[in-house]
Amino acid sequence: AWRLNQYLYPMSAISIFEIFKIGVGPSSSHTIGPWRAALDFLARLHQEPVDYVEVYLYGSLSKTGKGHATDAAVQLGLLGYDPETVDTSLIQGYLQELSSRKSITCGPHEVVFDPGIHVVFTDRSHKSHPNTLEFIAYRDAKEVLRKAYASVGGGFIRKVGDRKRERVKAMPYPAATGAELLAHLDRTGLHIAGLSLRNELSRRSLAEINARQRLIVETMIASVYRGCITEGILPGGLNVKRRARAICTELLAGKKFRTRDEWEHHIFHSAQDFNTVNKWVSCFALAVNEENASMGRIVTSPTNGAAGVIPAVLLYYRYFCPTVATFDPGAFLRTAGEIGILFKKGATISAAVGGCQAEIGVSSAMAAAGLTEVLGGTPRQALMAAEIAMEHHLGLTCDPVGGLVQIPCIERNAMGAMKAITAANLALSGDPAHSKVDIDMVIQTMWETAKSMNKRFKETSEGGLAIALPVIQPEC
Repeated sequence: AWRLNQYLYPMSAISIFEIFKIGVGPSSSHTIGPWRAALDFLARLHQEPVDYVEVYLYGSLSKTGKGHATDAAVQLGLLGYDPETVDTSLIQGYLQELSSRKSITCGPHEVVFDPGIHVVFTDRSHKSHPNTLEFIAYRDAKEVLRKAYASVGGGFIRKVGDRKRERVKAMPYPAATGAELLAHLDRTGLHIAGLSLRNELSRRSLAEINARQRLIVETMIASVYRGCITEGILPGGLNVKRRARAICTELLAGKKFRTRDEWEHHIFHSAQDFNTVNKWVSCFALAVNEENASMGRIVTSPTNGAAGVIPAVLLYYRYFCPTVATFDPGAFLRTAGEIGILFKKGATISAAVGGCQAEIGVSSAMAAAGLTEVLGGTPRQALMAAEIAMEHHLGLTCDPVGGLVQIPCIERNAMGAMKAITAANLALSGDPAHSKVDIDMVIQTMWETAKSMNKRFKETSEGGLAIALPVIQPEC
């Protein structure tokens, strides 16, 4: 229940573990969100027997749902699999079995569900949100249950029409703006990571927090490693070739490895010149998002499409910051998570609402703040770094070619990671007192830009590169 309910929490009480969620690619809003919605609807189906179920996809979920595997996500949710724990190597087998069986199990009942017929891409908008899906259950040819969900970005879902809010324990230091966050920090004398820890301790024990942080970091590094040792063509019909393995092989210059530990050992002893470090950071980011594009396991940071930025910067900190005495990924994650919460509360982390500035831009801001914190920056420098990173992503559109999270999405993660590192370095060398733009200004500007952006550039594949490059229809 905790895994599902956390995505329905009210805005006032967001945990960093809702920003960093372990899941399956290729999209948090188009894959994980609909998957969670299907799990919620499945739980409701157990309450009474029904004959068959239909699912209707609206707006961006309809326009790019094929490329984002929305139909597959809905099927997996109705089968009862959890995106955090499902064996990703078995996903295609589960989908094939459902295609043959054409039914799902709800307690003691078998319910007819033929994905080829009962998942409907409407090509229509829904008034509630650009990412809306609706489930309808029938018995004796009559509708007995209807539920709509908005997938609002980052794997969060909202039940359309529900006035009842989830009750959650208030955090001791809630902040909806950078100004409120700074007020808490000034009063307590804490850094952002320390304040975040106080908030999380109001929900769970220190042992649980540390265990969750370790799992998130482990999942991030594992996704980088898998991407660096896997070659081939990404699914979907664009015939995009994986590049991370080739870059990794080039950088290792013939050095062999059999395990991840040996691989990491070679990276630790890599050259420290700018070009080498730049290539490694880019390689890390590409590796994660190539895994994401293949329905691999990744961590939303804060979304799937931007999942490579934070792991790339985190590993830059791990491997290429020799002046740091102790590697503290928990502090990095908590600081980054607090920045993600500010954008979630003050603007959006959904590309269907705000374009890619809401995904790559936010992840770059998060990574910049996290890196600044662990490199010894002050809280004001960390917020300055986040502001700088977002300032240079304002207006970034979301125009996935073929509706797939591949072009230009994968490369954008490498660019976002490098901007984050640059923003951190600028902030560490600067004085926030002299900055003309603060974090609240840039969040508000991002939100105003999002509202002004033409809907063609909000994850519809109806503008930008998506129409400049002719492609075949996605296969997935």
